[in-house]
Amino acid sequence: MTQKGEGPVRIWRGGPVATCAAQSPGLGLIEDGAVVAQGESLAYVGAADAIPVALLSQAGEITELGGRLVTPGLIDCHTHLVFAGDRSDEWRQKLAGVPYTDIARSGGGIAASVRATRAADEAELVRLALPRLDGLLADGVTTVEIKSGYGLSIEDELKMLRAARRLQGERPFRLKTTLLSAHALPPEYREDRAGYLDLIIQEILPRAAAEGLVDAVDAFCETIAFTTDETARVFQAAGDLGLRVKLHADQLSDSGGAGLAAGFHALSADHLEWTSEEGLAALAAAGTTPVLLPGAFYVLKEEQKPPVAAMRALGLEMAVASDLNPGTSPVASLRLALHLACTLFGLTLEEALIGATRAAARALGEGDRLGQLRPGFACDLAIWEAKNPAEIVYWLGRAPAATRVIGGVCVLRDGPEGPQHDDRGEI
Repeated sequence: MTQKGEGPVRIWRGGPVATCAAQSPGLGLIEDGAVVAQGESLAYVGAADAIPVALLSQAGEITELGGRLVTPGLIDCHTHLVFAGDRSDEWRQKLAGVPYTDIARSGGGIAASVRATRAADEAELVRLALPRLDGLLADGVTTVEIKSGYGLSIEDELKMLRAARRLQGERPFRLKTTLLSAHALPPEYREDRAGYLDLIIQEILPRAAAEGLVDAVDAFCETIAFTTDETARVFQAAGDLGLRVKLHADQLSDSGGAGLAAGFHALSADHLEWTSEEGLAALAAAGTTPVLLPGAFYVLKEEQKPPVAAMRALGLEMAVASDLNPGTSPVASLRLALHLACTLFGLTLEEALIGATRAAARALGEGDRLGQLRPGFACDLAIWEAKNPAEIVYWLGRAPAATRVIGGVCVLRDGPEGPQHDDRGEI
């Protein structure tokens, strides 16, 4: 597989390559493979002994993999990574049998994160988010979606989105930002639901769009959050601004979230534990990607699993994400989320890895350039100290070290001292 391009030619060869390409069976594994980048894009993916002579002759850098495994850079398509405050004590209370409703009434839950996030300035939010981001990047993640939703006022929602954008100046990764102002009612609007929806539609959303801070719009459609009618108003406003939508859908009940998401041709519908077959059929018809979030299922000790078998029957490829957040999914590891998706939801290894590559890319509207190793796609790679794809998902607490490549450039290490690059492309 080759494609002409421009820019310096870099070659990685001599190890198994899991392409995760849609036209290939399973993970599209090439046992003795090679990946060739020309500029930021892939020019060749295939057998190491069949690299086109024209590309070999232009190669400025050749990295010998020595049997290391190459996959697309992983994609975490659902996180709440930017926030302030700590809610670990709530978890301790839950372990002791205190109902979440009691915790919320005493000022806990999302309200606690809102208070802490509002009290933090933008620089503090960046500082607090960096260790969480580093946890994801250490797992071979090259693209991260980050939501707002703990500000719930004009300035605080924009502050969260600005902080997310500032993270790209601290670490090399691809970013998608999502406005989640319809996450919960802020305390000052507890008795004025219509007033808060007006604030989102008339002020927060237009400001975020005008400042170029938002790539998509999300909402929490649930009995304890926003109704389908309220969510539809937000989504209509997003569409009027040319923004795609995604939805927290059917996590705690079959509230019609999947059907609503499909009606707006949403990029994704996330959670889906209670989604009906009718809702799934609507997602399939609309081309909306289902996103599984096993971290929240695990932490909340839920019993209703998402209907994975029905999704398979409909040909729905499932994305998997960490749902990293301070309350219900304190999971700063996409690999752990993949492991949980396999052990709790019954996904196969192949489904899990596709869920964090090509399906996750589609859930972010980037399915035509990210998440697959194919000519013309971005050269975003994870190069693992492993020979078998199962090792990526199997291990808990021991990551097969991953070298990340973004746009054809190696990133050797991320950490408090900042990113380090290898201009020679060596590992």
